[in-house]
Amino acid sequence: MLHRAILDRMPELTKERIESLGIENAKRNREIPGRSIRELAVKDRVVVVAAGPSIKYANPIPKLVNFDGTIIATDSAMRYCLEKGRIPDIIVSVDPHDRILRWLGDPLLTVEDLKADDYFSRQDMDSAFEQEIATNKQIIELIKLAKMKLALGTSASPKVVKRAIEAGFEIYWWNPMYDGNEIDSQLMEMNGYPSMNAGGNVGSSCWMLAQVLGAKDVALTGMDFSYYEHTPYKNTQYYQEAIDLVGKDGLDAIYEWIWNPYVNKLFYTDPAYLWYRNCFLEMVKDATCKTTNCTEGGILFGEKLEFKPLMDWL
Repeated sequence: MLHRAILDRMPELTKERIESLGIENAKRNREIPGRSIRELAVKDRVVVVAAGPSIKYANPIPKLVNFDGTIIATDSAMRYCLEKGRIPDIIVSVDPHDRILRWLGDPLLTVEDLKADDYFSRQDMDSAFEQEIATNKQIIELIKLAKMKLALGTSASPKVVKRAIEAGFEIYWWNPMYDGNEIDSQLMEMNGYPSMNAGGNVGSSCWMLAQVLGAKDVALTGMDFSYYEHTPYKNTQYYQEAIDLVGKDGLDAIYEWIWNPYVNKLFYTDPAYLWYRNCFLEMVKDATCKTTNCTEGGILFGEKLEFKPLMDWL
């Protein structure tokens, strides 16, 4: 089947998409001030807040009002957390592309920029980005309210780094793992920062950071790796890449449908998200922390991974 053939090529495709750019960014970022993630700390219990579509339905932040553990959020979920009145203890960012700047608020964002790149507004994630100019202004104002710790991959775009510094984030650097060998060793020798397996995405990076820092019990929210069955293809993250591969008429062959028995719902996923999911399920087998998926949706379930509502975990 086509989606399985593409899935088999995902390590190669991901390498092509991010490796050279991430390494080039790391070389540029080596002179930028900051500390190592070794200097960060977490409590025994950690909640990861990612920005999958379930976040609109499960709405985890209000449920954490009395939670006294650590909250680690993806850059894409930061706005949601701040709007709901909870400042994450740590934000994580790893994607090497310039557009990630918009998660942190782009002071120079224009309507023309949005016409050129609808990556944020069309996706079934944070619905606030459907009105991105207004949301961008909101993010800029929300960030002013709190000084936050940012675990920033050395892969980050210089534009993202510049914005993080200007916005007053405390930067803690780390190297995403690329080959588990020569490249990672060279990066650590170049900048002295530890390498961490990002699992190909920022949500998995948050979980890995919690584990690396010694968390004992980690709950995941917003880690869907999939889409609700009513979601149009055009609202999926890799829609344009899918069209480039097979054309609009071939899209049905790209996506795979998976039944989640814990919530009794059907979800669909693309080869990239399915690969992220499979990578995570492999990583969790060797985890030193207990991990519970409290997303209340999506396709992330399997061996050594409990699945329950967030309120039950709390």
